[in-house]
Amino acid sequence: MKISIDVTPEEMRKLMGWPDVQGLQEEMIDKIREQMNAGAEGYDPLSLMQPFFAQSANSMESFQKMVAGMMSAYSKKRD
Repeated sequence: MKISIDVTPEEMRKLMGWPDVQGLQEEMIDKIREQMNAGAEGYDPLSLMQPFFAQSANSMESFQKMVAGMMSAYSKKRD
């Protein structure tokens, strides 16, 4: 069985009910760029982004569980 979903990132965001954070992301990247250009002492971009990496992984795991649940429900209906 293969399921293929062809959606744009914006369509996926709306489908999942996620907020539009493009403005926030652009602002955050601008601030990071400013600090990097200024050579802020002790500035570590990886530690700044680490919480976002964890959230992304959790979101993908939730999506996978949702798809697995839908597939399981569908297969039970067909039996």
